Amino acid sequence: MPEIATTPFADQKPGTSGLRKKVRIFQQPHYAENFIQSVFDVIEAPAGATLVVGGDGRFHNRVVIQTAIRMAAANGFGRVVVGQGGILSTPAASNLIRKRQAFGGLILSASHNPGGPDGDFGIKYNVGNGGPAPAKITDAIFARACEIDRYRIMDAPDVDLGTLGEQRVSDLVVEVVAPVADYAALMEQLFDFDAIRAMIAGGFRLSFDAMHAVTGPYAHEILENRLGAPAGTVVNGTPQDDFGGHHPDPNLVHARALYERMMAADAPDFGAASDGDGDRNLILGRGIFVTPSDSLAALAADAHLAPGYAAGLKGIARSMPTSQAADRVAAKLDILLHETPTGWKFFGNLLDAGMATICGEESAGTGSDHVREKDGLWAVLLWLNILAVRKISVAELMTEHWRTYGRTYYARHDYEGIATRGADALMAGIRERLAMLPGETVGDLTVETADDFAYTDPTDEITSSGQGVRICFAGGSRIVVRLSGTGTQGATLRVYLERYEPADGRLDLATGDALAPLVAAAEALLSIRSHTDRKAPDVVT
Repeated sequence: MPEIATTPFADQKPGTSGLRKKVRIFQQPHYAENFIQSVFDVIEAPAGATLVVGGDGRFHNRVVIQTAIRMAAANGFGRVVVGQGGILSTPAASNLIRKRQAFGGLILSASHNPGGPDGDFGIKYNVGNGGPAPAKITDAIFARACEIDRYRIMDAPDVDLGTLGEQRVSDLVVEVVAPVADYAALMEQLFDFDAIRAMIAGGFRLSFDAMHAVTGPYAHEILENRLGAPAGTVVNGTPQDDFGGHHPDPNLVHARALYERMMAADAPDFGAASDGDGDRNLILGRGIFVTPSDSLAALAADAHLAPGYAAGLKGIARSMPTSQAADRVAAKLDILLHETPTGWKFFGNLLDAGMATICGEESAGTGSDHVREKDGLWAVLLWLNILAVRKISVAELMTEHWRTYGRTYYARHDYEGIATRGADALMAGIRERLAMLPGETVGDLTVETADDFAYTDPTDEITSSGQGVRICFAGGSRIVVRLSGTGTQGATLRVYLERYEPADGRLDLATGDALAPLVAAAEALLSIRSHTDRKAPDVVT
């Protein structure tokens, strides 16, 4: 097969969600090719294997898809299944890998990061279960990328990504499929569309902001066409390669217009948004924002109301920085609660082993065993199914939830693009002091335990250490601090703050007021200002 000589790039180490860099980095000659070939060399797919390829439509998406197809042809794959126009949401890609029993898939996305020529791009390899490659594979990919000296690629014209059906690149069959069809069919199996449709027909109003990202076509088809929501329910529903110049992260900063719409006197009953590649969600009711941690807990508590989960849950899994609200639901349901490191790949093993059914991360990712990725629209549909059955508002549901389980006030403070040296020094400093913290008092808070989170996967006994610092206070409140692996410049420091109020406690505080003592404690314990040269976080969610 045709081979091109190349030399390694030193910066191709995948993070928690694949390789993410600025577009201009990926536009370097051989850069994408080196990484894709490193993936193919490591996975050693058998001749004739099927590969799923798609992305979130961001700038440079189509270029790399064409490259990946030509390289798949030269590396012995028998079939590539690609979304029409190069479009596949991340959960839809996971579903397609599973349904087609593909060997794996390449998902071209930088998730919630900005797009456009000056934005970000990314490549992630998902394995045959539909989930992100585990660390042993991503580590091997990086090792191969550090020594690669050639890649294989066919000299062939571009595939017509706009036309459904089969085409050929040498011996490779390229099948262009409708990106929404299989995913929408799966959602109809999981949820009571008749009940949701009746609720909407009865006057229930919703607003979904697709943020000019990949979920636009999915939301138009499911919410408007199949569930009968009126035209205009989905806003910013046409994917654009720069996401309309906006940042496609469904939080209160970047989805501000939706938030203001939901806080208005004439607000719809339900509001939601999803991110660049469709795996995250923002949930709002009239006059109320539901934190992702609370959303996970509320969905787990009432998931049995949806047909796909009527048999109950096998367990709940949450990432370590996600609040402990779901823990209390698991305790009441008498099911397992798994606390894992950040990264959906840790959930995949639990789902495959039948040890969990619903999973969630504080970073607005929620999902279940229907695929092996978090899934923004799935969360929206489960919320709608629950509301249709319960016949109460979002605010009423959350008030009832807190009166049953207590309330966890929660926020995440992000310090973005800070100097790596300062971020590393902050983490090293707090780690050195962990053993001395228990018993220390900061204001009215007393440290009960402090550790550097390590996780041993119960399915394969592999231990992941150094996953973030937990400082737990008497009474159930805590501070978590870690460095994120999803940025492309400098370091991102994330500080997670949670305060627990029991069911008979103060459940109606403003979140900022409730967390003020923890904000002060975080500064006292971590010296954030001196290490980051920031007086305040860049983003609060």
